[in-house]
Amino acid sequence: MSRGIAIEPGTGKYERLLERCERLEPVPTAVAHPCDATSLSGAIDAADKGLIVPVLVGPRAKIASTAASAGIDLRDYQIVDVPHSVAAAARAVELLREAKAELLMKGSLHTDELMAAVVSRDSGMRTGRRISHVFVMDIPTYHKVLMVTDGAINIAPTLEDKVDICQNAIDLAISLGLEQPKVAILAAVETVTSKMPATIDAAALCKMAERRQVTGGILDGPLAFDNAISKQAAETKGIHSDVAGDPDILLAPDLEAGNILAKQLTFLANADSAGLVLGARVPIILTSRADSVRSRIASCAVAMLAAHARRKKP
Repeated sequence: MSRGIAIEPGTGKYERLLERCERLEPVPTAVAHPCDATSLSGAIDAADKGLIVPVLVGPRAKIASTAASAGIDLRDYQIVDVPHSVAAAARAVELLREAKAELLMKGSLHTDELMAAVVSRDSGMRTGRRISHVFVMDIPTYHKVLMVTDGAINIAPTLEDKVDICQNAIDLAISLGLEQPKVAILAAVETVTSKMPATIDAAALCKMAERRQVTGGILDGPLAFDNAISKQAAETKGIHSDVAGDPDILLAPDLEAGNILAKQLTFLANADSAGLVLGARVPIILTSRADSVRSRIASCAVAMLAAHARRKKP
């Protein structure tokens, strides 16, 4: 039952995602090492919203102490006792492999500790897809939820990596209710030139989409950021595009560009940013200590919708 969590007012975009979640059952979620107030309260807040059923994996005494300090009642929640953060990541992944959970949520451990367990060749959750990260952003100055990928996992993605990064984001957008997501493939310019490899990759991705090597979305690129976001800017430069001015997904040329873009939107445009890792056997909820309550709840809502979409796949 909800305890009336106070969520900061936003534009309503995340709230529409939450409305889609209301008719769905909460998803069992392994929470790896929730040993500080932010990560523990994030999991419990999402549970109170009916989004997840958290299984708390970490040192029992430390979790209990954190809960007592934060005024959190853990009587209704399962705790899986392990000695430290590395063991918590490994055991959380085991729970997923044993089908005792459907989502993985990062607690107060380092991201590389969690991802090491996820990508382990012997005991992890790798698939044939490249693992990638998506920021799902609510930007006050943009007319709908906007995804930015990849700003956290792949440092210098190859063309083949970008195929998976793009497909992961398209699949997520479809699970959020979009029929044919629009993907703007970003570069510094909107023309193709061998001097800028990102423009070559963008052009190749568009042709690959025509040949159904990338499916489910409408791709256009290379597009500079202004042309991607502003229909007027695109038309001024003679670009006629179904994507320009209305993208659902911005595909960045590399991690630095994606990360800087997402953080600029957060800190200069007052955007909220939910975070999800895709391409593994299950979606992975990545939250930051800097995230607002609204962002943490949105991350769990997006993951919940993705998990339910996976259940429907044959």
